[in-house]
Amino acid sequence: MIRAMIVDDQPMIRVGIRAILDSQDDITVVGEAENGQAGVERCRSLRPDVVLMDVRMPVLDGLAATRALLGPDRAEAHAPRVLMLTTFDLDDYIYAALQAGASGFLLKDSEPDDLLRAVRVVAAGEALLAPSITRRLIENFVEARPRESTGVAALNGLTDREREVLRLMTLGMSNTEIAASLFIAEQTTKTHVSRILQKLGLRDRVQAVVFGYETGLVKPGSGGPAGANSR
Repeated sequence: MIRAMIVDDQPMIRVGIRAILDSQDDITVVGEAENGQAGVERCRSLRPDVVLMDVRMPVLDGLAATRALLGPDRAEAHAPRVLMLTTFDLDDYIYAALQAGASGFLLKDSEPDDLLRAVRVVAAGEALLAPSITRRLIENFVEARPRESTGVAALNGLTDREREVLRLMTLGMSNTEIAASLFIAEQTTKTHVSRILQKLGLRDRVQAVVFGYETGLVKPGSGGPAGANSR
């Protein structure tokens, strides 16, 4: 059973999301909060698997709440996966939220099926890269940022195959697509992904995408899927 929590300052949004999630046999909503501060406090006691976090809220916004929840050690035991919710398809807060360890984000006007799929993907330990939005946002921000010299040095610790897998991850490819592209087994791809995240000290695929752009492994505007979900 996936334990979900909703953090949003709009009661109608919380009611709507709860109704969608509670209609499923494999998802239960364990709590709600009307702002980031209350969300952080309740998450620590309720220990949900996935937190659906609004970006803009009073008292404490979603970005600050995500940082408080995940802390400096994003691999901390019991740390929830954070799925950011926003009404804006290009929100300045989102890129920083991904850097803080959020596992992805979704527009509030997404279809119910997309919301359910997002919760399941994130709960499974993967990261959700919403089609067109996440990749475009990352590209826009990374294009204006200096290349990370420490990140470039870290790339030297990867094997040639791992660098290629990381490049394809950055382009938004799923494990299945990477395996097909490199003519390797999907399980082998999963092993490469796990080793890449471990070597680079990254939480998940979203941070790997950010890393790939920041280090120049993939240039903004490069070819590849406009956005994809890891599967």
